Order: sequence, then structure tokens, then C-alpha cells
Amino acid sequence: MWKTPWFRWGTVLGFALGGFFDGILLHQILQWHHLLSLVPGIDDLRLQVLWDGYFHALMYLIALAGLAGLWRVHRRGQGNWGWPLVGAALVGFGLWHVVDALLSHWLLGIHRIRIDSGNPLAWDLLWLALFGILPLLFGLRLRRGGGPGLRGGAAMLLLAAVTSSAGAWALAPPAQSGFATVVFEPGAGPRQVFAALDATGARLVWSDRSMGVVVVAVPAAKRWDFYRHGALLVSGAGVPAGCFNWSRA
Repeated sequence: MWKTPWFRWGTVLGFALGGFFDGILLHQILQWHHLLSLVPGIDDLRLQVLWDGYFHALMYLIALAGLAGLWRVHRRGQGNWGWPLVGAALVGFGLWHVVDALLSHWLLGIHRIRIDSGNPLAWDLLWLALFGILPLLFGLRLRRGGGPGLRGGAAMLLLAAVTSSAGAWALAPPAQSGFATVVFEPGAGPRQVFAALDATGARLVWSDRSMGVVVVAVPAAKRWDFYRHGALLVSGAGVPAGCFNWSRA
């Protein structure tokens, strides 16, 4: 089945959707872990969130590759579309969680599903069963046409919409307040941070010990100005990583 182009590219797209699901839900909303939560020496919040951003950027590239591959197959008039394509995406979604559990949780040990749990293995196994094995098996069933009728164009639009929505959700700030999280470049000290606050008219709400990461009350129109004062990333100001927009820090 892996030699079939439409199935291969549908699986690639589903793999990216699995990564978006993991990153948006676990890294940003629930904040149960970050990508490198258990890596020694990477306990700085800005580094953790920055690597989450790199992870999301990789998922964007994988999703674009999957969509481009499916489009080429569609232009050639090939492929088994409809529910079999949705099944391929579910296989990829499940594979992401299988790979994440085997590689990230157990072999490399860079994070666990719930790093604050007294029994992290139980959470790993539960997550693997619900979002890895079950979607994988269901996707293989749909691949054989085991679902109600769904036309190829509708299936492509559905997958494209889900992919775009996942990416947009990662970028969107929460619908609350005028707070923003600002990560300054390494080496920036309190003097530079307070100078940036004065220049933008922002009010300091919270900071880490080194003032490398701060939460400020600032109008949305002023957030871009922090980039002129040594900011590395600013939430709600076009940050591709998007992870700051859901930070509770």
C-alpha cells in the first residue's frame, strides 16, 4: 500500500495533522509538556517554546508536502479518493503518535505525555492506544472503502480545511486581553527590557528571574515595536511558532 502515491501522500498529510494535534493540545492548551521538557540543560522557558515553534514549522512543511503530493496525483487523474483518502490520513495521524511514543517518550526520553504525573507510562500507553493504535486501525479499514460515500473533491477539501485550520489555530492568540509574552535575545538584561517597556508604553505583568521572558500589558498595535528593542519573539505579532499565544506563564 505504501507504493500507492495517493495513500503515501495522504499518510504524510495525516502525519502532520497528528503533529499539529499533539503540539496545539499538549504543548499549548493543556501544557502537559514541551518538545524538550526532559532534556538536561534546556530548562529556559524561551528555549522550550522556541523548540516547540521549530516543531510546528516542521509540521507545516510536512503538511505542505502531503498536500502538494496529493495535488499532483489528482492532476494525473489517479488515486482512490473519498473515504480511502480519509483512511490514509488517519493512518498517518496514528503513525505520528506511534512514532512519538516509541522515539520521543521511550527511546530518546525528551518528554512524556504528562511529565507531572506520578505514573507517566500509564499516560503514554493511554495516549498511544487512543490516538495512535485506534486511528491507525480505523484508517486501514477506511482504506478498503469501509465508510459511507464521500467524493474525491470533498475529501480533498476536507483534509485541506482541517490542515489549514490546525495551522491557523496554532498561530491564533487567545480571545482575551491585551497581554503579550515577549522573549528577548540571549544576553538582554533588565536595563534593555525596561527601555523597551518605556519605548512601547507597556506595563510589566510578570518576568522570569533573568527577565529574558516577560509578560506585558500592551496594545496589539504596539507589539511589533518590541522587535526594534531586542525582542526575539512576541506573541500576537506574527509569531510563526504560535506557542506563546497560549502560554500561562
